[in-house]
Amino acid sequence: MKQLISVLLCATLATPLIAQSADDLTPSGTQAPIRSVKLIEAGGAAAQVKRVFFGQIAARETVDLSFEVGGRMVMFDAQEGQFLQEGAQIAALDAAPFERAVQRAEVQLTQAERDFERSQTLAKSNAVSTAQAQDTQTARDLARIALTEAREALDHATLIAPFRALVASRLTPNYANIAPGQAIVRLHDMSEVRVEIDVPEQMFQMYSNAAGIEFTGTSPVFSGGVPLELREFNAETQSIGQSYRVTLALPADRVTPKLIPGASMSVTARVAAGDDTATTLPPSAVMMAEDQARVMVYTPDKSGKQGQVAWVPVEVSSSTGTDIVATGLEPGTLVVGAGTQLLREGDTVRPFNGLSIE
Repeated sequence: MKQLISVLLCATLATPLIAQSADDLTPSGTQAPIRSVKLIEAGGAAAQVKRVFFGQIAARETVDLSFEVGGRMVMFDAQEGQFLQEGAQIAALDAAPFERAVQRAEVQLTQAERDFERSQTLAKSNAVSTAQAQDTQTARDLARIALTEAREALDHATLIAPFRALVASRLTPNYANIAPGQAIVRLHDMSEVRVEIDVPEQMFQMYSNAAGIEFTGTSPVFSGGVPLELREFNAETQSIGQSYRVTLALPADRVTPKLIPGASMSVTARVAAGDDTATTLPPSAVMMAEDQARVMVYTPDKSGKQGQVAWVPVEVSSSTGTDIVATGLEPGTLVVGAGTQLLREGDTVRPFNGLSIE
């Protein structure tokens, strides 16, 4: 009788152990393999909020150049798509009429100066009135102004590139009669190449202080990322999308002729978190329990090939609506990124290092 009681007691005590280890067995009764989990390291680069925008290359300015004087255009050396250096001659009018106007103004000035000197001599002897002498002085001054205007008109008969420019389009054919102010050529100011992006209103208001934002541009033209500098933003939202137009500038040493207005460029904006313990996590890494957010932390054993997991409470927030920023984790802490619902406190797992084929 005593032996029967001892057997039953041993069977009763063994039952929980068998039930507890049943979850670690496969349906065939063999030991289940250790689960592999994706790990995210807290702090460092993970503590940054990153957004990627579609950007377009834009010129600093786009202007239509025109002559300030009218005449017949006899030279037009600007091909569409051509880069022009600052000071390069683009077009010229027939200079003969302007040169004759300068000669005419010089002769009139010489005559006006002679009349003025003669009237001053006659005024001293009271041969002419003081009013007549003053009129000759006025005529001399007007002749000087006419000569200055004639010389400026001669200078304006040549059209010069005011900056390093890219010829966008020719607006007038050569040898045509040109009126003052008529558009001749459209130029892109390429003295500084810029990138324009549209930033949503919510993000623009949230990160209005651009000092903590790092902009990086990527394009097939470059082998890697290019740092961009904020230049300006449009203070009015666009009618569609409620977004602000933000303009960035490329470094001068990274500008190439391949970068023309309208070309695409991806712009990545990174915002450093204000808390050193902040970590950006996917929603699958965070669990809610009794109004308290928690994450599962991985602690490796001495071998470093596997370790145990445990729940740790954290404070969470979200600025993008997709990623979650968790605070309260020490930098370097390894957090399980997905599959926490399949794990229990104290489970042994191993880091997921990618698929391998043997």
